Amino acid sequence: MKVVLGCDKAGTEWLPAICEKLTAMGIENEILYDGTADGCDYTDAAFLVAETVSAGKADKGILVCGTGIGMSMAANKVRGIRASVCSDCYSAKMTVVHNNSNVLCMGARVLGIELGLKIVEEYFSAEFEAGGRHERRVNAIMAKENERGL
Repeated sequence: MKVVLGCDKAGTEWLPAICEKLTAMGIENEILYDGTADGCDYTDAAFLVAETVSAGKADKGILVCGTGIGMSMAANKVRGIRASVCSDCYSAKMTVVHNNSNVLCMGARVLGIELGLKIVEEYFSAEFEAGGRHERRVNAIMAKENERGL
């Protein structure tokens, strides 16, 4: 599995710790946007990470901004992306198990880094329950996306 990461200025201190966690879990990772550029916006990071995942150049992504909300809104505008803001471990697990999320979004201003790392561990330890009602629902979401031409 390959994971790509991005953040705005609020998340710059988080990315090295997240990369270290992913590496310890045996997951290849790469920072695409580190939030240090002058005039950087969360949308720049969100679109870059989401487009990389959508194009199949990475399996999943992680985005960190102040709350995670802006990142998720922007990332979800990219075809094929199911970005989820997670602020607790249960939601991190279930967004993969039930929704087949492919981009994890977190808020550095609303979470501590230790909880953030636990969320990463839960998210990347979970597996989608393919088949049945969950797959049917994810397929319905993707069909609506295709219908709207997103």
